[in-house]
Amino acid sequence: MSRRSDSVSKDSGVEWLGRIPAHWDVRQSKRLFSERKERLREGDQQLTASQKHGVIPQSEYGALEGHKVVQVITGAEILKHVEPNDFVISMRSFQGGLEYSRHRGCISSAYVMLVPNGEVSPGFFRHLFKSSRYIQALQATSNLVRDGQAMRFANFVQVPLPLPPRDDQERIADFLDRETARIDLLIEKKQRFTNAVENEYLNRISALVTVGADQDAPSKPSGYPWHPTLPEHWNVVRLKFLCQRIVDCLHETPMHEDDGEYPSIRTSDVTRGAVNISAAKRVDKVQYKHRIQRLEPQEGDVLYTREGERFGLAALVPHGEKLCLGQRMMMFRTNDRVIPAYLMWSLNGSFAYNYLKQDVTGATSPHLNISDIRNVPVFLPPIEEQRSLVAELNADFVKKTKLVSKTNATIDRLKEYRSALITAAVTGQIDVASHSKSGTTERRLDALQEKI
Repeated sequence: MSRRSDSVSKDSGVEWLGRIPAHWDVRQSKRLFSERKERLREGDQQLTASQKHGVIPQSEYGALEGHKVVQVITGAEILKHVEPNDFVISMRSFQGGLEYSRHRGCISSAYVMLVPNGEVSPGFFRHLFKSSRYIQALQATSNLVRDGQAMRFANFVQVPLPLPPRDDQERIADFLDRETARIDLLIEKKQRFTNAVENEYLNRISALVTVGADQDAPSKPSGYPWHPTLPEHWNVVRLKFLCQRIVDCLHETPMHEDDGEYPSIRTSDVTRGAVNISAAKRVDKVQYKHRIQRLEPQEGDVLYTREGERFGLAALVPHGEKLCLGQRMMMFRTNDRVIPAYLMWSLNGSFAYNYLKQDVTGATSPHLNISDIRNVPVFLPPIEEQRSLVAELNADFVKKTKLVSKTNATIDRLKEYRSALITAAVTGQIDVASHSKSGTTERRLDALQEKI
């Protein structure tokens, strides 16, 4: 990334900005943005503030995210009016910056609307308010601001802002719109690839735990319309008959401790075939003892996500780990009729998922009854065949994980470059005209990409 020479820059006098181009100005935030306090107008559509999509209509947000958003009916008069080019301080601004609105409508009264004055090019500040250095400066305005707590106008006005000439603002905005769009397309391409790999792997699991390795083996009716046959020498056995114990979590939120010794496994920690111990929240010894009172997890027990959007995922308790169940988790300890890893892979297949999906309740946070989970049908081969299938599934899992991890590493580097490019442009560290002519982004993206 080509840097601007110190000879054409000056000290901004603001810690988070550092040196800026000599012809740029620095202003107090309240001189560039005022707070909109207007209540909703008749006919205003309800909007949603999203870190991912910005401020958009609730209907559009629901379509993009695949679920409905609850609209405010009672007490709608307390909603606030939003105009195009307003910026919104939301509940998540502490984590991800301010949201930009291209729409007219209304939004929660918990949010703060910012109105730019005539010196402001909204396109420039749309990127600046999402830059990593600005977000860090915003976080530094209060030690009390935390995830889920309100950030107010008083926080916003504590962070001075750079003000390039209007032409520079628009030139930088155009540059970033163009360059980030190219990076985003590449990220999307990589993500589609990982999704395709995951889907192919899911199909592989589903085939091996319902058909087996020999697709030409004689079959018999299964009794289930979405998978009507199974190998003739296999049986269909309910989950409850394959377990010594079936344990549900305690229905209370664990008291997590930053320096806790024991991982408390949540649904977000479980993927198909693996549990991410390093990402798990922790509990102390007292909480651990409390949460294992029904059964202490041991190596080979099957962990299972029973609620939420991530329901129906299973993984084994890893070797040497002392852990407990967080909310929305279950655990199965198998008997001698089934190998734990075979049961785990069976639960990860689409057959078990489709069976349980019939009984899911709750539109936005799916919920499964324990009685339904206990009665999940498992297509069960003889023990030796289970061992053979598990060996294949484990080998496939290793290959898939390496491929996905390699692609995700590339995605992470692309995101890091995107963030660095935005920060460099909005703080004047690079001359965007020179950067564009030199083809720096093209070379950097070529270097970041890996052959998959």
